Amino acid sequence: MFERLFKLKEHGTTVRTEVIAGVTTFLTMSYIIFVNPDILSTTGMDRNAIFVATCLAAALGSAVMALVANWPIGMAPGMGLNAFFAFTVVAALGFTWQQALGAVFISGIIFLLLTVTGVRSWLIAGIPHSLRSAIATGIGLFLGIIALKNAGIVVDNPATLVGLGDLKQTGPLLAILGFFVIAVLDALNVRGSILIGILVVTVLSMFLGVSEFQGIVSVPPSIAPTFLQLDIMGALHGGLVHVILVFVLVEVFDATGTLIGVAKRAKLVEEGKASRLGRALLADSSAIVAGSLMGTSSTTAYVESASGVQAGGRTGLTALTISVLFLAALFISPLAAAVPSYATAPALLYVAGLMMRELTEIEWDDLTEAAPAALTAIAMPFTYSIANGLAFGFVSYVVLKVCTGKWNVIHPATQLVAALFIVRLAFFAE
Repeated sequence: MFERLFKLKEHGTTVRTEVIAGVTTFLTMSYIIFVNPDILSTTGMDRNAIFVATCLAAALGSAVMALVANWPIGMAPGMGLNAFFAFTVVAALGFTWQQALGAVFISGIIFLLLTVTGVRSWLIAGIPHSLRSAIATGIGLFLGIIALKNAGIVVDNPATLVGLGDLKQTGPLLAILGFFVIAVLDALNVRGSILIGILVVTVLSMFLGVSEFQGIVSVPPSIAPTFLQLDIMGALHGGLVHVILVFVLVEVFDATGTLIGVAKRAKLVEEGKASRLGRALLADSSAIVAGSLMGTSSTTAYVESASGVQAGGRTGLTALTISVLFLAALFISPLAAAVPSYATAPALLYVAGLMMRELTEIEWDDLTEAAPAALTAIAMPFTYSIANGLAFGFVSYVVLKVCTGKWNVIHPATQLVAALFIVRLAFFAE
């Protein structure tokens, strides 16, 4: 059956290799089942329901990737957009989490249409490479400041906006320990280093009496508090238009970049040969829509899938294994509920650091490329908004290119996005 479904011999792999690859990828990305509920529950959403929605969205997305695209790529709610969802759309802009879910649903439909019509390729080709790298870097910085704040390492200071927290407190100390556990294990190539770091801090917090042990295994909690609770009509509110634009842009860049990067490593995308990238993006956009219906932020392909490819994964059987493991994770909800924010903060901070690697891809020798990229990355953490970073970047890119006589290199897609952000800044300011 597996041979017929996934063409294992054609890809030079076996069932055993694919299953091991799936377990490897799951271990490296399963931290999301603890981190995502911690972030999204700040909006007032039911934490247990988010846990279930996260597991189901990851399982469904990975299964669709397996059966539609036959690629060894795991999917789950994405880091960055979950923070944008919680801390910008709901906390800063004041929209309800139901409206935010509606915005995610609409962005998924738009992504689906862009993929089916081929407009996605035009959009990707038209956005400057430096800006794409800056977006990933900026999201990393955004996650970084959220992580440091959640850990109590960075605190509010009326005189300087931010300041150093009390590092003698239990929370910050455990978060610092967690970060070093993750970093050291990852440097030693230990699979699941982020997951291990979260669990180490959680267990220590229980021993110290600052977190309560609630058990490990139980029947999965109800998804009812978030299932089909999205407010699509409310998401069409004028103030949410730019939010939908941000969701679409980040989803398209993130998914395309991750899928191509991992697929190249697995030799699934080669020059002059037909690939299944279109099917993979179709799976990605479908998962976004399904995830919003369940009650979670945008679902996307995970770059951690590269670890499974490194372990030999070449087909959708790897992704199907990941899907089954996320379904099995539904039964550890008591453990997930006991994970404190200072256990997930080091994971956020470490992922933030990994995203900073994109800085090397920016063309620093060309100021008309470097300055907009720098503005994009800097504005995200300092305005606490991915949307503002994108607006600063696209608008400044167009202005600098026009003013230096390089207007002819500006792709229509960049002009369109910049114009949309100008309208947003002028008429729909936060």
